[in-house]
Amino acid sequence: MRASFLFSEVVTGLRRNFTMTVAMILTTAISLGLFGAGLLVVQMADKTQRIFLDRVEVQLFLTDDVSTLDPDCEQDICRTLRSDLENTPSVVSVQYLNREDAVADATERVFKDQPELAELVSADSFPASFKVKLSDPDRFGVIQDEFGSRPGVESVLNQKDLVERLFSVLSGVRNAAFAIAVVQAVAAILLIANMVQIAAFTRRTEVGIMRLVGATRWYTQLPFLLEAVVAAVIGAVLAIAALFTARSAFIDDVLADVYDANIVARVTTSDVLLVSPILVIVGVGMAAITAYATLRLYVRE
Repeated sequence: MRASFLFSEVVTGLRRNFTMTVAMILTTAISLGLFGAGLLVVQMADKTQRIFLDRVEVQLFLTDDVSTLDPDCEQDICRTLRSDLENTPSVVSVQYLNREDAVADATERVFKDQPELAELVSADSFPASFKVKLSDPDRFGVIQDEFGSRPGVESVLNQKDLVERLFSVLSGVRNAAFAIAVVQAVAAILLIANMVQIAAFTRRTEVGIMRLVGATRWYTQLPFLLEAVVAAVIGAVLAIAALFTARSAFIDDVLADVYDANIVARVTTSDVLLVSPILVIVGVGMAAITAYATLRLYVRE
């Protein structure tokens, strides 16, 4: 099979159906761009989860009588709790906060940028507590089961639950991007099918002549398939370029403060490079399968 023939046929087909080709390229680019955005959100969520899980603590709040009568954690109830926590497997560290420490933590860290709320904090606002750092955040259930009902313990707070609520928001953004990408992918598939049908129809005479002189069906249909693949590759390149542009010109600026505070993991150039081959493979695969199926169903002879 001559490469020059294939090349000329592909160029001719793309030029003849120029508007349809442009529409398919743009639709494919949008579809793959949204799909890539969803993959980037997945990567960002995974890296953000690791950041937060490394900082996740379990906090045991003590009853009012222990908080008031034992500020230095020297009496039996508080001292025993601390000792048992420190000797519990998977516990990395245990920090005791009396009411004064809790007030200082709230005003200096939690409400650092909200002075009007910090002024409302008083010693009676917070109970004493133990902050427990675990080597495995999934071991929270052990702390809850063993210490949740112990004398002197009012309640147990697991920050992992709060982190999971944050990730539910990221999951929603990811699912929305994937849903829109699926709709756009359907549109791209329909455009590919239409483009192949129109290309085959406009060249039906020359294809018929080639079949009469002995050309195989695969030989005459391969140019149409390659047209769809070339358009999909161009669309994938545009989608990748759009992701790079969006990352540097939009995402980095919008999330700059969040990145600096180490709240959300940064979307890096490496992340975009990692999803780029996936977008090309998905685009080419979608175009090739759709074109092949269309040719088998539409071009019978």
